[in-house]
Amino acid sequence: MRTMNIRTVDIDGQRIRVGIWGGSDASPPLVVFNGIGANLELIRPFAEALGDVEVVIFDIPGVGGSPAPLMPYRFSTLAALTDKLLSTLGYDGPVDALGVSWGGALAQQFAYLYPVRCRRLVLAATSPGVIMVPGRLSVLSKLVGARRYRDADYLREVGAEIYGGAYRRDPALLEEHGRHIQAPGGRGYLYQLLATCGWSSLFWLGALRQPTLVMHGDDDPIVPLVNARVIASRIRRATLHVIEDGHLFLITRTEEIAPLVREFLLGAQIEGR
Repeated sequence: MRTMNIRTVDIDGQRIRVGIWGGSDASPPLVVFNGIGANLELIRPFAEALGDVEVVIFDIPGVGGSPAPLMPYRFSTLAALTDKLLSTLGYDGPVDALGVSWGGALAQQFAYLYPVRCRRLVLAATSPGVIMVPGRLSVLSKLVGARRYRDADYLREVGAEIYGGAYRRDPALLEEHGRHIQAPGGRGYLYQLLATCGWSSLFWLGALRQPTLVMHGDDDPIVPLVNARVIASRIRRATLHVIEDGHLFLITRTEEIAPLVREFLLGAQIEGR
């Protein structure tokens, strides 16, 4: 099993906690952008299952081990931060990018602003922003606050409704998920919510030239599948792959999804479905 090397770096006065899994030179490093409020440990099973793909992930400011900045930020600010972070870590060439949920918006922004830096793009359980088909109001209302990250009993109560898929059938998955959570600070979570306000990629998705793998669960209460179909239709070199699962299929279906992502990063043509 691969081990994660964790370090903290300073980018223009902002401390950033970074996790790195070493890999081979078969493909560029993969930068992973996590979901809202999610610390880097939550992606560990998926990163380890990618085999020899080098993985770089960092806690967004205000999440996990990265302290919150004084002022809110935009996705463009975080994309610039990512570029500086990669250079600081010694990654001067192209990288691949994978974004999950909220992090999928950041991945889209990074690919758009840094087309030379971003070689291939993977978008998982994400949307094009405020112009989207929303999830159920009963679910979205539970995402406004970070209570599910702080209250284990509340997570067990609402987790199946929020995440769908395998979480509806196996309560043990929620227990395991909760064990790796580091609750985000209130200001950090608020800043992540504010970053989404008014943001949409629909106006420029057609400008993306990266080969893109769009993955989405068919039982996603947070981001309905139709949003993935919209994204895939707008990006010229995109393939849509639908998984029979919910919002967190990267974790619940790791053994199936990780090899698929690895093949895509190595240049394989993934069949859409």
